Parts: sequence; C-alpha cells; structure tokens
Amino acid sequence: MSSEIIIGSRGSDLALWQANFVKDKLQSLGHQVRITIIKTQGDKIQHLSFDKMEGKGFFTKELENALLSKKIDLAVHSCKDLETNYPEGLTIAANSSRANPADLLLINPDFYDEAELWNLGRNARVGTSSARRKVQLKEGRPDIELMDIRGNVPTRVGKLRSGKFDAIVLAKAGIDRLEFDHSDLKAFEFSPEDFIPAPAQGVLALQTRSDDKNLIEILREIHDEHVGLCIDIERKVLNLFNGGCQLPLGAYCTMNGSGYDLRVAMAKTVNHSVQRVEFFGEPDQNLAERAVDELKKKVPA
Repeated sequence: MSSEIIIGSRGSDLALWQANFVKDKLQSLGHQVRITIIKTQGDKIQHLSFDKMEGKGFFTKELENALLSKKIDLAVHSCKDLETNYPEGLTIAANSSRANPADLLLINPDFYDEAELWNLGRNARVGTSSARRKVQLKEGRPDIELMDIRGNVPTRVGKLRSGKFDAIVLAKAGIDRLEFDHSDLKAFEFSPEDFIPAPAQGVLALQTRSDDKNLIEILREIHDEHVGLCIDIERKVLNLFNGGCQLPLGAYCTMNGSGYDLRVAMAKTVNHSVQRVEFFGEPDQNLAERAVDELKKKVPA
C-alpha cells in the first residue's frame, strides 16, 4: 500500500457520504486519504428490480475488482449490499457502528390515514424493489399495490412527490446520513423487531485485500466489535440460505442482557407468505444455524 489510502466508492450521494465518513475517520488518525468513484452494475441498470437482475453483488463487484487489481486500497460498502462469500484475496477488515436499522415509510399526505396500519391509506401504491420489504408489506397490508422503484434516495423521493407512487420504503439510515429533507411528506418508522431489516442494515463494511496487513491493522482502530458480533450472526443466516439482494429475508440481532436476540423473517419467494423465528443465546450457541433449521421446516422447499 502506498502512503496514501485510496478509497473506492459508488457515485451516489449516499455512497459518497459513506466514503467521506470513513475518510474523515482515517484522516483523524493522521492518514492521507482520497476517494475515487467507480460505477457498478447496480448503478448502470436502473430499469429492472433486483429480483429480475441476474447474479449477485450488483453494487459491489466492480469495487471488488478494483481492489484485486490494486486500483484502490479500500472499498466502503453498505454492508447489506455485500455478498456473504467474498472473492478470494479480499476481506472485511472492519465495520462501522450501526446507524438506525429501521425501514422508513414515506407517505404522500393525501394517503396518510392514522386509522390504518402504518398510517397508510387503503389501496396505496407503494414503491419498493426489495423482495424482503415486499413480503412483509403484503403480510401486514394485503390491500396495497406493490410497484418496483429504482434510483438513489433523491430520485425515489422525487417519484413519490410527482405522484407516481403513494408511498415508498427506504432505509432510515440513508435518510439520516444524507440529512434528507422530507418535511413535506408524512413518515412512519417501522419497528425493526417487527418489520425485520436486511442483514447488517445501517452498517458500513470496510473491505480490503487480505494481504494488506498494514491497512487491516489501521482499520481495526475504527472497528465496532459489538456491532460486528451482531451482524456476523445476521449475515450467517443469509449465507446459510445462499442469499443475496433477491432473497425475501430479513435478520436482526441485538444484544439483550448477557446474550443476543435474533429475529428472522423469510419467505420462499415474493409470492409466498412470511415465516418468522426468534432465538436468544450467546454468539457461540449457533443462533444462525438454529434459526435456519427452524425456518427450513416452515418454508416450503
């Protein structure tokens, strides 16, 4: 590694916020850092929802290739977008603390109704391209119409404001990080214990080459160990199902007293009903494996 650390980032406002967040952390430790922008498949293909796109790693593959070819030293990912099996030669050296892991429902004021579940009016058109969100939305509100939506946060909110949708679902962490003004819209924050987020939602993953021992040692200084234990359990569930963005699966693990509380919600496809399990125990008590075993009994093969 050169004396300057080169961070690779997607070009969206949120991705750049994330890259600059890590840049500031590293600079505060006395390191020279710069950011270079890399366009990914997920950025280039905007007309398809994730469940209709082939393969995995839509927002990560090009960044990982840049790491392997030594064009960059560090990739900052939204951990929920990252595959659980990394390319040979790469490792996740650290993760950030966890921002708010909840999903947020932004609602056109004309479709705000406090008498309905989630304050969402009847028969609303709701935009999301996440299979995980789709199955949980339908579970609670079978009356709504689900519509695919793509684009960064400002683009999605713009589509809501223009009337193409009556509501959309976004990660609360992204809205908070961008300090995005949505005061003209109504908002409902889902409880992550009930509306289960994506594994590692709200956490940044810092990926580098496995043999870059110097950078790995530097990154450990900004690693959140407790959060790492929780998201390792969540991502283990995803790994055991061989899942990616297309899988209708949410996993949320929190520390509860001396142990960990793991909640998982999953459906076989977007056309199947959601199954839920919850397990409590220590990190070494195979919480992920127990949850997956129980879900496999409930979810049709």
